[in-house]
Amino acid sequence: MNDRLIPFGPGAQAFILVYLFSLIVIGAVAYRARRDSSLKDFYLAGKGIGFVTLLLTLYSTQYSGNTLFGFTGATYRIGYSWAVCIHFMTSIVVVYLAFAPGLYRLAKQHHFITPVDYLDYRFGDWRLSLVSSIVMIGAISNYLLAQLMAMGSALEGLTDADPVRAYRAGVVVLALVIVVYESLGGFRAVAWTDVIQGTVLGVGFVLLLCAVCYEYGSIQKASETLLANEPAKFKLPEADWIRTWFSYVLVVGLGGALYPQSIQRIYAAKSAKTLQRSLRVMAFLPLTTTLIAVIVGIYGAANFPGLTRQQSDTILTVVCRQIQQESLLGYWLVVVLFSAVLAAIMSTADSVLLSISSMVTKDIYAKHCVRYFTKDPTQTQLTWFGKAFSWVLMVSLVIAALRLRGRTLVELLDYKFDLLVQLSPAFILSLHWRRMSSMPTLIGMVVGVACSIGLAAAGFGKVVGFHAGLIALLVNGAIAVGGSLIMPDAQHGTCDQRPLADAT
Repeated sequence: MNDRLIPFGPGAQAFILVYLFSLIVIGAVAYRARRDSSLKDFYLAGKGIGFVTLLLTLYSTQYSGNTLFGFTGATYRIGYSWAVCIHFMTSIVVVYLAFAPGLYRLAKQHHFITPVDYLDYRFGDWRLSLVSSIVMIGAISNYLLAQLMAMGSALEGLTDADPVRAYRAGVVVLALVIVVYESLGGFRAVAWTDVIQGTVLGVGFVLLLCAVCYEYGSIQKASETLLANEPAKFKLPEADWIRTWFSYVLVVGLGGALYPQSIQRIYAAKSAKTLQRSLRVMAFLPLTTTLIAVIVGIYGAANFPGLTRQQSDTILTVVCRQIQQESLLGYWLVVVLFSAVLAAIMSTADSVLLSISSMVTKDIYAKHCVRYFTKDPTQTQLTWFGKAFSWVLMVSLVIAALRLRGRTLVELLDYKFDLLVQLSPAFILSLHWRRMSSMPTLIGMVVGVACSIGLAAAGFGKVVGFHAGLIALLVNGAIAVGGSLIMPDAQHGTCDQRPLADAT
């Protein structure tokens, strides 16, 4: 078994180079389209983005290379039971619908830019806002590092050059492309490039499904083969696994919807109708993405049995190598597919980078540090600070990615959801419950984060099948709710608490 692709030739490499160059061109066009040098224009594209752009930027941000590699590998090991991953991704949209319309209305009324602008408005407590920013930045910074490492690994597998040099080139060159077009056009450039990346990703999924069906026959045939050889992969899940299913639905649904880059896309919608239409379509996209990843995993398990756990994580590459070998058409299908994987990784990385930059610039530098450097900075100065910080952060993470080659960050990536769900009371519950108070919410968040990290560090990543983050969230929520009942704020918060049905 060979888990490496046939190295791409000059034609395929030229195709990828043209794609990368087009991203920089889009960044330059976005720079020319800017209306001013304000934080709102740079981080939210001014008056907002329309339906198609919003849909594709949400899509390309929500689905990354992990959707293809991670979910196909999990399906290979577990079998049809892993089809529950479709519910993981759908649950994110369900959570969006629980708070996005009301949050959008407030964002437009009060000109929110970063996620914690809502907390400033709702609670007026700088401590809660600062801690929330730190939790968000910490949770997604490692995620950005993982994307850089994934970019290096992707290029490493597409060339016959020295693997170490190919990895380094992949990390440096792709990181440079991202930071260049993002510095030029900000959110406008990220959203416009997401249109290309989302389109390539969607086409890649469809081509992948067509290719495996053509190569290996019907899914019925693959299922029959798998049933004969490994019937355990058709068994109904037991109680422990059902609890784990439910835990994943909750932790991914809450954590995924509370990505800071996702919240900022809610702010960036041109209208409430645009947001609603995008979320309605997003509810069906797991059927065209995660479902295909599951199907490919079943084909892999049926045709390449006996792989170790580590090898199973590369089953997509194994399948694609065989498709490459069959014909010229198969070769180019794989070229497009891995362009889609690259697009998914880059779209996630650029979104995370922009969100971190916005929070550091507006929520930390402008609010808490600026008095030590300059007085009353202009919007242009803050925007330039954000751009400069993006370069500093990217250089730092590139150095880290180069040093960490060959290591896995899978467990640390799982922790990001455990941390992000601790923001649920502050962002979601407070939007619906007027009596939510700032100090209990802050204490609950701090205790929840501490419990989550403590349980994970002690080896209890899951407790009776439930993620440590959810166990910590119970403690977090109890403190926030109980404390708010006992010690309510004088005005019970400032948020206009109309029902969400009226928020649109």
